[in-house]
Amino acid sequence: MEIAGEQPLMTESRRFRDLSPKVEQKMQEPTTLVTNRCVDFRGRIADKINTGGWKATPFIIVSEVAERLAFYAVAVNMVTYLYLEMHQSLPDAATHVTDWIGAAFVLTILGAFLADAYLGRFKTIIIFSCIYVVGMTLLTIAGSVDSLRPPPCINRINCIPATNKQTSFLYGALALIALGTGGIKPCVSSFGADQFDDGDEKEVHKKYSFFNWFFFAINMGVLIGITVLVYIQTKKGWSWGFGIPTVSMLSSIIILAAGYRSYRYQKPMGSAFTRFIQVGVASARNHFGGVRVSRDTDLYEVKTKESAIFGARKLSRTAQYRFLDKAAAITDPEVATSNRWRLCTVTQVEEFKCFIRVLPIWATTIALALSFSQISTFFVSQAIITDRKLSSSFVIPAGSVPVFAAINALILVPLYEGWMVPILRKYTGQRRGISSLQRMGVGLFISIFAMMSAALVEKKRKDEYPKPFTMSVFWLVPQFFLIGSAEVFTYVGQLEFFYDESTDGTRSISSALFLSEIGIGSWLSTALVKIVEKTTGGQKKGWLTNNLNTSKLDYFYWLLAGINTINFFVYLIVAWRYKSRDGIGGSVTDEELVVKGTKGEINT
Repeated sequence: MEIAGEQPLMTESRRFRDLSPKVEQKMQEPTTLVTNRCVDFRGRIADKINTGGWKATPFIIVSEVAERLAFYAVAVNMVTYLYLEMHQSLPDAATHVTDWIGAAFVLTILGAFLADAYLGRFKTIIIFSCIYVVGMTLLTIAGSVDSLRPPPCINRINCIPATNKQTSFLYGALALIALGTGGIKPCVSSFGADQFDDGDEKEVHKKYSFFNWFFFAINMGVLIGITVLVYIQTKKGWSWGFGIPTVSMLSSIIILAAGYRSYRYQKPMGSAFTRFIQVGVASARNHFGGVRVSRDTDLYEVKTKESAIFGARKLSRTAQYRFLDKAAAITDPEVATSNRWRLCTVTQVEEFKCFIRVLPIWATTIALALSFSQISTFFVSQAIITDRKLSSSFVIPAGSVPVFAAINALILVPLYEGWMVPILRKYTGQRRGISSLQRMGVGLFISIFAMMSAALVEKKRKDEYPKPFTMSVFWLVPQFFLIGSAEVFTYVGQLEFFYDESTDGTRSISSALFLSEIGIGSWLSTALVKIVEKTTGGQKKGWLTNNLNTSKLDYFYWLLAGINTINFFVYLIVAWRYKSRDGIGGSVTDEELVVKGTKGEINT
C-alpha cells in the first residue's frame, strides 16, 4: 500500500522534472513584445508582429508627403503673393516670409511639449493638423475673394497698399498654418521612429533607413508642391493655388488616421521642462546648502525596475555636469523622497544632462538654416529676372525653381542609402556608413560652397546679363544643387542624432530642438537682411535694394559663405569634444544603440 501510495508522488515528481526544461526553454524564447514601452491602439504592450515597422510607417510617410506638399506650395508662393497681390516691397515680402517660416518651426517646441507631456504624438499630430486645415481654408478664401486684396496695379505704378483688415485676415490664416506646422513637425519623425524597437537589432537598423526615406518623402512633397501646384497657381490663379494644398492637407489627416491600428504609441510622460526646472532648483538649493558631490556620494534612485518618470527607463550616472548631481545627493536619510523640488532621481538628473549635452551641437548647425532660408527668398528673387523659358509655350514659374534642390535630394538619398553606405561601411565598420555627427559635418562643409556658387553666379549675372530675362535660369542650378546636398546630409544626420541622444521622455522635444533651428535661422536671416540694409545704405543704395540690378546681392552671399566657414570650424571643435550620454566621444555606433535598447538605457 505504501508503494502504491507513493507511486503517484513519484510520477508527479518525474513529470515536474520532465516539464522543467520545457518551461525553462519557453522562458528563454525571444518575446514578440517591444522593449521600448510602446503600446498598441488598445493600450496593451505592442507586439512586433502586428504593429510598427514597415507595416505602419507607410501611412506616416505618405501623410507627410501630403503635408509638406501643402506647406511648400504656400511657402514658395508667398513672396510672390505678398509682392504682386498685397503690394509689399520685395525685401519686406522676403523678410515677412522668413519670419513666418521661422515662427512655424520655433512653434515646434510647443507641439513637442504637449506631445511628450500630455497628448502623445499621434493625438498631437491629428489635433494640430485640424488647426492647419482651418488656416489653409482661410488662406484659400483670402486668395479667392477680391475684397480681401487691394485692387490690382500695372507695372507696380500707383499701387494701393493693402488695408489693415486685408493684412490681418491674411496674417491670421498664416498664423494658424504656422501653429499647425509647429504641432505636427516635431512629432511625425519621432512617431515614425517609435515604430522601430531600439532593443531589436534588426529593427534598430531599419530605423535609420526610415530616417532616410522620411527625408526622401519630405522632398517628394516639396517637389510636387513647388512644381505642379505652383504651375497650377500660375495658370489657374490663387484660388486653385491655395485650394489644392488645402485638400492635400485634409487628405494627410485621413491617411494618417487610417493606420491607427498598426501604430505603436508612446504614452505621454509628463512635462520634461518641469523636470528640468526641478533639477535646477534642487541642485542650486543643495549647492548653497554646502553639499559637495564626489565619486562616493550616495545619490538617490528609486528601487523599482522602472524609473520614477512614468514609462521611462532608468539612466546611469555620467561624469559630465557634476554640479547637477547635487540635485540627487541624499543629505538627510529622513527627507521626503517624493518632493522632486528638493530631491531628484539620478535618471531625472541624467535626462536634463542629455538635453544640455546636445545644445552646442544644436547651436553650431543653425548657420545652415540661415543659408537655407535663402532658397525661398533671394534665390527665388534671382529666378524671377532670369530666362525661364523651356519652349515657346512653357515658362518655369519662379516659385518652382527650388525644384532643383528637391530633385537633388530625391536622387542623393537613394544613392547614399544603396551605394555610398555599403562602401563607407567597409572603411568605418558602422552600419550607417558614417556617424550622424560626421554626416552633419559634411553638410555644413558643402553649404560653404553653396553660398560661394550663389555669389559667383550673381556676379556673372550683373556683369554679363544686366538686362532682365537674358540669363538662363539653369545658371542657378549649382547653388540649388549644393544647398540641397548640404540639407540631405545635415538634416538626416540631425534626425538620427537628436533622436538617439534623447531619452524616453524627451523624444519630441529633441526633434523640436533641431527643427527650431530652422525657424531661428529664418529669423536670423531677417535680422541679417535688416542689418545689411542699414549698414550699407538702405533699400535705395545698399546691398539689398528693391531692384536686383542695383543691389549687391553677391556681397550678401559672400557674407553668408564667410559665416558658414567660421561656423564649420567651430562645429568641428564642438563635435570632436562631444561625448554621448554613455561617455563615448562622438555619436554612438549602431551596435552600442542595440545594447542600450536591450538593457534599458544602461540601468543604474
